[in-house]
Amino acid sequence: MTEPSAYDVIVIGAGPTGENVADRTRAAGLTTAIVEAELVGGECSYWACVPSKALLRPAAALAAARAVAGAREAAGGRLDAGAVLARRDRFVGDWHDDGQASWLESVGIDLVRGHGRLTGPRRVAVRTPDGGTRELTARHAVVVATGSRAVVPKLPGVAEARPWTSRDATSAKEVPGRLAVVGGGVVGAEMAAAWSALGSEVTLLMRGERPLPRMEPFAGELVAEGLAARGVNVRAGVSVSGAERPGGSGPVTVSLDDGGRLVADEILFATGRRPATDDLGLETVGLEPGSWLTVDDTLRVTGVEGGWLYCAGDTNHRALLTHQGKYQARIAGAVIAARARGERVDDAPWGAHVATADAAATTQVVFTEPEAAAVGLTAREAEEGGRRIRVVDYELGNVSGASLYADDYRGRARMVVDLDRGHLIGATFVGPGAGELLHAATIAVVGEVPVERLWHAVPAFPTVSEIWLRLLETYRG
Repeated sequence: MTEPSAYDVIVIGAGPTGENVADRTRAAGLTTAIVEAELVGGECSYWACVPSKALLRPAAALAAARAVAGAREAAGGRLDAGAVLARRDRFVGDWHDDGQASWLESVGIDLVRGHGRLTGPRRVAVRTPDGGTRELTARHAVVVATGSRAVVPKLPGVAEARPWTSRDATSAKEVPGRLAVVGGGVVGAEMAAAWSALGSEVTLLMRGERPLPRMEPFAGELVAEGLAARGVNVRAGVSVSGAERPGGSGPVTVSLDDGGRLVADEILFATGRRPATDDLGLETVGLEPGSWLTVDDTLRVTGVEGGWLYCAGDTNHRALLTHQGKYQARIAGAVIAARARGERVDDAPWGAHVATADAAATTQVVFTEPEAAAVGLTAREAEEGGRRIRVVDYELGNVSGASLYADDYRGRARMVVDLDRGHLIGATFVGPGAGELLHAATIAVVGEVPVERLWHAVPAFPTVSEIWLRLLETYRG
């Protein structure tokens, strides 16, 4: 048995979150190793954010052209599905991670390939691809950044029907003739949009009243209308009770709780995520295997003696979004470096070493048609939190810049104002290109900019950003 390899920091998981933690600790002068069992770059790079947006963007570009007279006449025909899939493949590097692995080497981060598992305080054993084991020890910190996995419900016949998960939906090589999508969250809504645009006959099945249930209600309503206009059969208030695919091939028959049946060529379950911690050795440090890890605002895992274990990204269940995971990674890297040097930890709200934005200013864009973008609290969340608020809505289509952007532009904006503190605590925009409006709202929320000061932030005419002026005018009355 060789002696364990010692590092200042060991990161388990080389997705975007893990890469960013390792980058920050290495930049601070700490020796860092990162452990990865699959591809460097993780879920986002190969099976989530990047391939899904590559699938969605061509349809959005075509829709934008068709929304403007003059361009509309030149934008006939259908998307070239083969070209779209080939472009997707280029963006994911044909599922090879050579480039990202080379980047780790270039910044001095040691990549250890294999399955990493805690074996005790500050100790990680890596089962390598050749069947061997490599023992690692950390002087200061171990960071769990293993992400999450799709959940497939245990319903009769579903496992035998070989359903798609999000990974299959973003990496499929052919367009299914008929696709049943189960779940109206972000993955379900985006994949229904993507595959219907590529020519699939899509049925979206959801238990709730509308897609995107965690956003403002009007967001789900407008997205449902947009999906239906694209040809998606949107069915609300229905649940799947089982599935059949005899012999594991051919069409799949989906059974519904109302007694109905649906036949499709593929079925995608987009019904939630679970933490990728079931074989991580959590029991060796007093934690429950397969659990979400609870962290404090400096991303240190609670309940672990010595304060050496950190968790960033999906696995701590604070915000299952790549950009929020990368934000947490920057915080975790900075706080690990500060504690390693014996420096003071800035753990005040919005301090350098706390992930305040997870609760106050989480951002998200759903790339459906239309786009839906949000930051901070919804009106309902604010009211349930005991805030005294005012909600201001405005139709985006009534803004001059929006009417120039697209004929018959349809969308809506909402800002949620904390009346006691006098600043925004939430904003939602739904409409073509609405995602590009979000960062201004994020700055207003994070900066706690007084609404009266926003009056002096003059939007350029004629841009869609003129929505800010209209919201503020409505607020003033």
